[in-house]
Amino acid sequence: MAKNYDLVIVGGGPGGYVAAIRAAQLGLSTAIVEQSKLGGTCLHKGCIPSKALLRSAEVYRTTKEQAHAFGVDVQGISLNFEQAQNRKNGIVDQLHKGIQALMKKGKIDVYEGYGRILGPSIFSPMPGTISVEFEDHRENEMLIPQNVIIATGSRPRFLDGLTPDGNRILTSDDLMTLDELPQSMIIVGGGVIGIEWASMLHDFGVEVTVVEYSNAILPTEDEDIQKAMTKSFKKRGIKIVTNAHLISTSLQKLDSGIEISAEIDGEQQTFAAEKLLLSVGRQANTENIGLENTDIQVVRGFIEVNEHYQTKESHIYAIGDVIGGLQLAHVASHEGIHAVEHIAGFEPQNLELHKIARCIYGSPEIASIGLTEKQAKEQGIEIVVGKFPFAAIGKALVFGETEGFVKMIADQKTEDLIGVHIIGTHATELISEASLAMLVDATPWEIASHIHPHPSLSEVIGEAALAVEGKAIHQ
Repeated sequence: MAKNYDLVIVGGGPGGYVAAIRAAQLGLSTAIVEQSKLGGTCLHKGCIPSKALLRSAEVYRTTKEQAHAFGVDVQGISLNFEQAQNRKNGIVDQLHKGIQALMKKGKIDVYEGYGRILGPSIFSPMPGTISVEFEDHRENEMLIPQNVIIATGSRPRFLDGLTPDGNRILTSDDLMTLDELPQSMIIVGGGVIGIEWASMLHDFGVEVTVVEYSNAILPTEDEDIQKAMTKSFKKRGIKIVTNAHLISTSLQKLDSGIEISAEIDGEQQTFAAEKLLLSVGRQANTENIGLENTDIQVVRGFIEVNEHYQTKESHIYAIGDVIGGLQLAHVASHEGIHAVEHIAGFEPQNLELHKIARCIYGSPEIASIGLTEKQAKEQGIEIVVGKFPFAAIGKALVFGETEGFVKMIADQKTEDLIGVHIIGTHATELISEASLAMLVDATPWEIASHIHPHPSLSEVIGEAALAVEGKAIHQ
């Protein structure tokens, strides 16, 4: 049986389900095809569950290391990892039910199956009919849309010679379902996901070694942030190894765990641990969704789109991780809104990727927006930089979290703000002020002119803005 829709969305993650809600608001008859659960990787295997566990790790570390300093004496502190997992699962379940309720509220049809794009057929002269395949092998359902949005997301990428087995070689997906923590862990990859897990696992009491191919962890971040995070990790006892070229044939599974070798500055070093986390980026889910039945182009593994997220088939759009760019949930959501509004005949404003905040939820937190100092110089921009430490902020002292700083970069000629980089407590919340400033093309002077409440962590933003002109008050 075939059913007609204005819009069918393949994939129910934060890009897909948000697009569906916006479409429903605009009066479009809408359906989502999702093979697993609404919310996608972000809700079930990524953003939300990892942050829930990071919060448990933070509370455990704070209780062990800082409770006495706050005048709170506790005895017999121990980690109940099963309870931490239960709490995480409860949060995920609550949010999943919330999304399901939103689908009902918007009268959005949800098909729990695998969506595949068909070419021209008896259903439509254009490619785009969606065949929904069900796990219980009942007859496929045919959805005939006027427009399609592909939001199939991504999955962990593998390396030659390192194929996850769910036991000793793990992906971040596997870590979400661990029954118990290992004694030690090698993390291959010092990007965002690897660093978040390194921080969390260390706080849970796991011995962690991070092995990174580049010359620094967090290679896309500002160099001052890289150095500060490396220093913080080493101080805490997390081993950081950079410039490490893995020897894929060196993998050895031992009775006690796993062993792998890498060439570092011309010398071979061997690393051993109970388990290994492979964290080397994500790969777009473009296979087996019927792209071969269309003129859609895939370039370097990602679907090619224009500024409105249209593919070579103008009625088929693609958003989120499947198109590359900034593979972030909030980016996918806004791309979905943009695509829907374009379908509805509006002229939505194009997303400017350099004005979108990026967050890393380790300890300390990191958040950034805009250009790094190196990027600005490579573009020939004459810059001025202001930097201010959390240690000079009263509220940070009250919190007992004084590590880190805010770094603000401005164009010397135009005085426009072009980059903000934060490492320290609540950085992922503080970045929103910088994000708004970037949106409205504010200058550091304008940020500093805003009166920040005292005592508050946000004062560090105002002081950094003053520091751009050498006028910081408390430094």
